[in-house]
Amino acid sequence: MTSPIPVPPAGARLYLRPIWFADTPVGLAESDVCRLAGGLIWFQGVEARWLGTDGAAGKAQVPVAALSAWQTRLPEVLAARVDGLMAAFATAHAPLTLGERILRFDTPHVMGILNMTPDSFSDGGRLMGEPERAADAGFAMQVAGASIVDVGGESTRPGADPVWEGDEIARTVPVIERLAKSGVPVSIDTRKASVMEAALAAGAGIVNDVTALTHDPRGLEVVAVADCPVVLMHTPSAGADPHGGAVKYKAGAVGGAAIDCDVFDWLEARIAACVAAGIDRAKIIVDPGIGFGKALQDDTRIVNNLAMFHGLGVPLLFGASRKRMVGALTNGAPVSERLGGSVALALKAIDAGAQIVRVHDVPESVQAARVWRGLRDAALVAG
Repeated sequence: MTSPIPVPPAGARLYLRPIWFADTPVGLAESDVCRLAGGLIWFQGVEARWLGTDGAAGKAQVPVAALSAWQTRLPEVLAARVDGLMAAFATAHAPLTLGERILRFDTPHVMGILNMTPDSFSDGGRLMGEPERAADAGFAMQVAGASIVDVGGESTRPGADPVWEGDEIARTVPVIERLAKSGVPVSIDTRKASVMEAALAAGAGIVNDVTALTHDPRGLEVVAVADCPVVLMHTPSAGADPHGGAVKYKAGAVGGAAIDCDVFDWLEARIAACVAAGIDRAKIIVDPGIGFGKALQDDTRIVNNLAMFHGLGVPLLFGASRKRMVGALTNGAPVSERLGGSVALALKAIDAGAQIVRVHDVPESVQAARVWRGLRDAALVAG
């Protein structure tokens, strides 16, 4: 006789992660499979994880077909939590209008990184002080297939010096103006409200803040007034160093919480704060912040459990391009030799349903994403 699927106790913190992905829903009963975020991925089960009020953790794998029966055994509050998470998983996100371009989220997009800095860990100084050449690099990204060009004027690598907002504006605005006038969708990578304002006035369409609008108190207001899309990234610190204030996780948990669950809770709270400040929920994107105040075991856990973040009900951006986790997993490969690992991580994220991958190597990443899409289309046609 099969044992019943375990259930969390009353008062537990509960999280779900889609598992058992299917190449195609064709041939499967509708009650046995769910579509993830309106994209080209279907899943047949969820992993439920919970933490009780006594600190005891548990987990169970629940087939989609058995989910309703499992829910009937849950305390009322947790049953409602399951309903909310499953509804979030099923959310087909509204497209973003960026000037004349419309970004649909039923297929993955590539965001190209364009650093106007002297000290970024990967390409700092390459285009510093040369707005025309930098804009040409952005145009090349668009031609190669990037849906968005992310322009930044301050390095957020560990130990980087803060940049005065006037310098940050001088570095980024001339580039943004050139790109935007040509119809290239641009995001501004900044945590400063004045830089956001200047970039948006210059034609940027998205704010990408590594502190999820916690560093500058005016950031919430600027984004709300502009009514523009915003990327909220997890970081452990709103201070000068976004890598500061990191928590050391032991055996996957500290204070009863695992890193991925803590990041989920933090982003959930930031989404609520942004909505309360007047930001349209339909224009919020989240990023779990790979490498920011996190050890290798934290980053790998987040990557392996990435699909759980669809439970936030908003599009997911993933950025691990050339980051130190690639070097750590490949015998210390230097930044210039991390292409293969970066593409592997981008594909891993796309396989988990990430709608946007942020990369340095645009042509290679676009090619990988297009092959992935072609295989998905072929699976659907073949049935």
